[in-house]
Amino acid sequence: MSLSLFGIILGLVLLMFLAYKGCSIIWVAPVCAVVVAVLSGYAILDAYIGDYMKGMADYVFQWFPPFFLGAVYGKVMDMTGSARSLADAIVRLIGPKFAVAAVVIPCLLMTYGGISLFVVVFVIYPMGYSIYRAADLPRTLLPGAIATGAFGITMTAVPGTPQIQNLIPTDYYGTTTMAAPLLSLVACAVMLLPAYIYLEWRVRQSRRKGLHFVPDPKHKEVDHDSKALPSWHWVTGIIPVVVVVLMLNVFPLVLENATGFVLTSSQAMVVALLCGIIVACLLNLNQAKTLLPAINEGANGSMGAIMNTACAVGFGSVVKVVPGFSVLTNIALNMPGSILFSEAIAVNLLAGATGSASGGMSIALEALGPRFAEMAAGNTATLEALHRIASISSGGLDTLPHNGAVLTLLAVSNCTHKESYLDICVTTCIIPLVASLLLALVWGVMI
Repeated sequence: MSLSLFGIILGLVLLMFLAYKGCSIIWVAPVCAVVVAVLSGYAILDAYIGDYMKGMADYVFQWFPPFFLGAVYGKVMDMTGSARSLADAIVRLIGPKFAVAAVVIPCLLMTYGGISLFVVVFVIYPMGYSIYRAADLPRTLLPGAIATGAFGITMTAVPGTPQIQNLIPTDYYGTTTMAAPLLSLVACAVMLLPAYIYLEWRVRQSRRKGLHFVPDPKHKEVDHDSKALPSWHWVTGIIPVVVVVLMLNVFPLVLENATGFVLTSSQAMVVALLCGIIVACLLNLNQAKTLLPAINEGANGSMGAIMNTACAVGFGSVVKVVPGFSVLTNIALNMPGSILFSEAIAVNLLAGATGSASGGMSIALEALGPRFAEMAAGNTATLEALHRIASISSGGLDTLPHNGAVLTLLAVSNCTHKESYLDICVTTCIIPLVASLLLALVWGVMI
C-alpha cells in the first residue's frame, strides 16, 4: 500500500516536471501512468490498454461535442474579427488610464460567452500590448491581467457560463449551469476584487520603481484596420455571446415548459454553441471566404485540446484502480468539516497534478462524485453547492507552472516564468485556492 501511494506521488511529480519542461502530455501521461502501475504491482499492459485507454476514450466520447463546437465557435469569432471588434470597443470605452480593467473586462466577457481561453489570449494580447504601451506600464505585467480575466472567474464561478468547467458537475449532481447562484456571485467577488486590487498594486509598485514599457522585439504590430471593419462591427461580437448564454440557460426552461421535453446540460451546450456558430456566421456573411477556414481551423484545433485533457484523464483512470488511491480517497472523505471541503481539496489537488481544470475535476468527480452525491442525501442546496465548489476548485491549482494555458500565454507574450508567473500565480492560483477552501468551509456550515 505504501509503495503504491509512493508510486502515485512519484507519477504526479513526474507528470508535472515533464509538462513544465515542455514535453507533450500525450506521451508523458501514459509513461507516468506506467510508473504508477509498476510501483503498485499492476500489470503494465492491463494498465495501459485497459484502464488508461478506457478512461481517455470515455472522456473523448462524453466531451468531444463541447470541445469541438467551442473551438469552432471561438475560431469563427476570432477570424471574422468579431471578438477583436468587441474587445476594441471595450478598450475604447475604458481607455489606457485604466489599463488593468481595459484588459481584464474583455477577457471576462469573452470567456463568459464561451470563447476558448486560448483564443482569448491570442485576441487580447495585441490590444493589451498597445494599452500597456500607451499607459507606459511594464509589458511583463500584462500576462497577469490577461490570466485574471481569462483563466478563472468566468470559467468556473459565474452562473450560467457555457465553459466546460461549469458543465462537467451537472452529470454527477443532476444540477444545471446556474447552480448555486448566490454562492457563485460571492465567489466572483472574493476572487475578482482581491485579484484586481493586487494587479493595481503591482502597477503602483512599478511606477514607484520607475519601471517603463519596454517593447517586445518579437512582437509585430497588428494592423487593426487590415480588414476594414466598420465601427459598429462590435455588435457582431456581442450578439453571438448573448445568444450562447440565453440558449444555454433560458431556452431549455422555455422548451420544457412549452413541450415537456427536457434537454440535458450536455445537449443544451451543443444547441447553444451551434446557435452561436450559426449566428456568428450569418452576421459575417460579407466575410464568407473567412468562414470555412475558421471552421476548419477550429475543428482541427479541438483535437489537440481534447486529447491533452483526455490523456490527463487517462492517467487519473490508472491512479484510481491502484491500491494507494483508496488511501487518498479516505483522506479526502474524512477531511474535517463538510463534504464541500473534502471536494474542494480533492479537485484542487487533482487539477494541480494534471495541470488541467476539466481533467482534474473529471478525475475527482468520477472517483468521489457519487459518494458526495449519496452523502448529500437529495438535498438540492447541497448538490448545487457541490457543483459550484467543484467548478471553483478546478480553477485553482490547475494554473501551476506546467499548465498548458500558462505556457501558451507566456509564449505569446514572450515573457518568462521568472518575469511574469508571480502575477499569474497570485491571481489565478493562490486567490482561487484560498477562496474555494474558505467558501467550502463557510458554506458547509450554512447549508
